[in-house]
Amino acid sequence: MLSLREVSLARGSRRLLTGAQAQLFPGHKAGLVGANGCGKSSLFALLRGEILPESGSVEIPGAWVVAHVAQETPALTCTAVDFVLDGDREYREIQTALEHEDDGNIIAELYERFGAIDGYAAPARAQRLMAGLGFDTEATEREVASFSGGWRMRLNLAQALMCRSDLLLLDEPTNHLDLDAVLWLETYLKEWPGTVLVIAHDRDFLDAVVNQVWQVENGKLTTYSGNFTRFERTRAEQLAAQQSMFEKQQRAAAHLQSYIDRFRAKATKARQAQSRIKALERLGTVAAVRADQDFEFSFPLPSGAPSPLLVLDRCVAGYDEKKPILDFVKLTLMPGARIGLLGRNGAGKSTLVKLMTGDLPPLSGERVEGRGLQIGYFAQHQLESLDGKASPLLLLKRIDGKAREQNLRDFLGGFKFSGERVDTPAEGLSGGERARLALALICWTRPNLLILDEPTNHLDMTMRDALTFALQEYEGAVILVSHDRQLVRSAVDDLLLIENGQVIPFDGDLDDYAARLAKSAKQKTP
Repeated sequence: MLSLREVSLARGSRRLLTGAQAQLFPGHKAGLVGANGCGKSSLFALLRGEILPESGSVEIPGAWVVAHVAQETPALTCTAVDFVLDGDREYREIQTALEHEDDGNIIAELYERFGAIDGYAAPARAQRLMAGLGFDTEATEREVASFSGGWRMRLNLAQALMCRSDLLLLDEPTNHLDLDAVLWLETYLKEWPGTVLVIAHDRDFLDAVVNQVWQVENGKLTTYSGNFTRFERTRAEQLAAQQSMFEKQQRAAAHLQSYIDRFRAKATKARQAQSRIKALERLGTVAAVRADQDFEFSFPLPSGAPSPLLVLDRCVAGYDEKKPILDFVKLTLMPGARIGLLGRNGAGKSTLVKLMTGDLPPLSGERVEGRGLQIGYFAQHQLESLDGKASPLLLLKRIDGKAREQNLRDFLGGFKFSGERVDTPAEGLSGGERARLALALICWTRPNLLILDEPTNHLDMTMRDALTFALQEYEGAVILVSHDRQLVRSAVDDLLLIENGQVIPFDGDLDDYAARLAKSAKQKTP
């Protein structure tokens, strides 16, 4: 089993963990949770042997194979499927040995070992992994270098899953995945017999996959049995008990202090007063509970809204007239509409979003904006598109050059950009801070139509909660694409399914959609 024994960990002068203890038994699956920057990724680096603890020990069985998802992928010329097959190191080692071996006896042993690891089925297994993560048949034969950053991350995940590992370390595996791929990954991990430690901020994903939760908070690692919902319930009960204990202690301390103040100077009460002083010293200190929700924001009230906001009339959309992605789209967006988009990867969700924003003109048909339409658009790769050399203040000035600088600073302060952070180049901000900045820039424009394409990548649970609450209170229209099911359930009223080039209402909820995908996958399984 995996064991942490009194582990203390620091990065530079910053202490991340003190006296951490935890155990993860073979076949168990644990979720590692905590706010961004608390040390989760550093703990993973420790488990991979990339850094050493200040004190304590990490024990992983020597025979265990540990797999993790690489954070970068070079622009390789090999095919995607070959890249994924590289994840099975023994498979590749045997292949290489067979190509260079002349001894018949050794060759026979190699083939025997090849059969024992089910090497003949490895290419088919790689294809199934890639299909589950959204790669079509044509994509498996493309060069790795031809894929965008998000798709290369999917390749890295497929390669890690291809490894026949004993311990699988997954750091935010649902980032860069759409809902269909997330649902597939859940099923895969639930059925996988190995041990998993996963960093994630997706409640539904954690609920479906883990049977243990490791929480990092204030330099301490605490373990809880059960899924994430049980963890939140247990944690809430503990916090309530802690707050009750704190309040009880404060009342007792106030009572003792009052007695001391009244009778310290009286000779007849001096002994009793000294006794109360000692009692006060022995009382100890219970910390008051601090709310986890340390950030909140709101989308401003739109200045007005046309009715309808936007009309797509018999639109054909795509990037090649000979191969359109969407056909004959008819959609009327009214003020207050709250719509979630569903569909497999490549079905056309992002194409529809770009058609709505006007970034992609229709190949035929009409896109008609209502007079006064103001779109706030959070693109799937919004953070990468921010000018890294520009500060939050400069980026906001570019949107509204006439606004007073103090007003801009006050506004950014509401998004936790104050002091030097207001003037820090965007490239020096964390992923969560850049997401906050992108939301701030959208809010300043007072949109009456919000179009959000995977806005939760890089957001921790606190930020996701803040976004959820803001969307619930927003009075404009919302179009949402997200693999975070809690956000979708909380923020939208209607679902549209993009399938076979059509945009149609989906009669059901997210559970019905998951069941539909499971049924479809079962029918495709030979």
